Amino acid sequence: MFQYFCKFILKFFGWKISGSLPTDHQYVAILGPHTSNWDFIVGLLARGALGAKVNFLGKNQLFIPPWGWFFKAVGGTPVDRSKSNNLVDGVVQLYQSNPNFSLALAPEGTRSPVKRWKTGFYHIASKAGVPIVTVGLDFGTKTVMIPEGVPTTDDMQQDMDKIIGFYRSIKGRHPKVIPDFTR
Repeated sequence: MFQYFCKFILKFFGWKISGSLPTDHQYVAILGPHTSNWDFIVGLLARGALGAKVNFLGKNQLFIPPWGWFFKAVGGTPVDRSKSNNLVDGVVQLYQSNPNFSLALAPEGTRSPVKRWKTGFYHIASKAGVPIVTVGLDFGTKTVMIPEGVPTTDDMQQDMDKIIGFYRSIKGRHPKVIPDFTR
């Protein structure tokens, strides 16, 4: 029932989904470009319309009252970004302990323009041995774009150039420059 509701809401507001999530239950989905609070809502509706159970990490400020219960109920886990807490290894352990675990992240880490993307998603996917699924929220065409997953290789620069190249073709709600990847 929830899946049909999400499909209806997306269609009502003129959104469509191009592509699908992998049939393999384990992957790291990255959503972008992250330019608006609407990204979360569209992403959540797309996840529901696809019938996928995908978890996400969010800044710990989202998980305080009055809305904290909601973010936890829809699969969120709070992260304290002010500390270095070995998050990559902790998430890799979740993949190892749960064959149905998948995760969605915004590689920019913020809606504001950034000079460099965070690379935790890449390290998680590489260490867990799961593909990276790029999900573009194109507000210009009102399309959630999901191409084939990107396996990580021994060449992080090449992998990141491919990933970032995809996002340069996507128009966020508030367009911004997608930075080049440099180590």
